[in-house]
Amino acid sequence: MQRFVDGYRRLRGLSWPAQYPIAQFPNPPLIIGLLALGARYLASGTWADALAAIGYVFIAIWAYLELTAGVNLFRRALGLAGLAYIIVIIAQRFGA
Repeated sequence: MQRFVDGYRRLRGLSWPAQYPIAQFPNPPLIIGLLALGARYLASGTWADALAAIGYVFIAIWAYLELTAGVNLFRRALGLAGLAYIIVIIAQRFGA
């Protein structure tokens, strides 16, 4: 298990470009959110709705973390765009 954790930490340290990271290995909320949103297409009915809700919650968590603790201005702007996307999705879902 320690080997897995060390490998994950090494992957999390990868970024491009190194001086001003724009692309990084995804953090856990983003991984969970994308997996849930992808899995909803394999489900139907209530399961699809539940997976969509889980996905959007975890994408919102990721966006909040990027907005408040992003390593640079680009990452913070990415977090702001992610939160705006979630707000638009929720507004469409509830007919606003």
